[in-house]
Amino acid sequence: MKLLEDLEKSGLLVSKDIKRAMNEINPAQFTDHDLDLFWSDNPVPFLITESGISKTISAPHMIITMLHHLEIKKNYSILLMGAKGGYLSALLGNLVGKNGKITIIEPHKEVRDYTENRIKDYFHSAEILVNKPSDLENVNDNYYDRVLITGFMKKVPSEIKFKVKEDGFILGPIGSIIHQRLIKKEKFGDEWVDTDLGGVVFGPLDIGDLEKNLLEPENLVEHMESALELILEVIEIEEDSLNRINNLIWSLKNLPPGIPIVDEYSSEEEILENPVMELLLAEMEWLGPLWPILTGIDGLDIGNIESINSEYYSNTGGHEDLIP
Repeated sequence: MKLLEDLEKSGLLVSKDIKRAMNEINPAQFTDHDLDLFWSDNPVPFLITESGISKTISAPHMIITMLHHLEIKKNYSILLMGAKGGYLSALLGNLVGKNGKITIIEPHKEVRDYTENRIKDYFHSAEILVNKPSDLENVNDNYYDRVLITGFMKKVPSEIKFKVKEDGFILGPIGSIIHQRLIKKEKFGDEWVDTDLGGVVFGPLDIGDLEKNLLEPENLVEHMESALELILEVIEIEEDSLNRINNLIWSLKNLPPGIPIVDEYSSEEEILENPVMELLLAEMEWLGPLWPILTGIDGLDIGNIESINSEYYSNTGGHEDLIP
């Protein structure tokens, strides 16, 4: 595969086992989309959900990076959080062999059904199971040599940590939608040791998160708090501005439940009368320049009501996973 040769020349470490697996497994079996993007080292869609969300097979360099850091051996049992359409599962099955086991946990039913259909031709390479999150407690193998997380999480849940063997580890993107690090969490007795493997950008583990309306108070607060944490790591904010941001976050947190949601179908009157928008527009003078930084929204001008009524947030575009 010429792509592997080019990636090796660029300095990426590609073991003979990973090279063999990628040469033996055809990504075309896991997507009906054109593979030109994949062969040019970019993510390629494998599924567009009913709600219009695009799910992708990761870029080859990212796949190789994850497989390299997993340090996989024959007969390993691996927990894969996020199916990625089946291609990654097939590669893992190839690496662990017939006596190995791949347990997939996929939150989204459309992706789960798609993966089950595409991966069935590879059940002979290893034991491969496709499950929903509620099955995690009931799967037969309670202890895994490796856990690979394929979508960002704020932190690794304790129920996943509990299932890692002694000297095993977890690998995945940890952080928020705007700031993630590829973290290797190794288990030594009761202790966990983290190794930071660099900055990455992944979509959420559950694509249902992409279907959430960001202008819901809870989602807006989550984005603002994550952005503020990142900003404070690199720059010092004036105390007056910091207090204003924190006061706005506090006000959003204390809005009553059951507030109508503003979306692309809302009328101008519904927008003007919405408590979330009232709060934002009241702070427009100082908030306007900070809005894209605090929320990741650059297509919504809170100073222009007409644009609010015609544009809405979508974070499905762009390069979903990469090493910057």
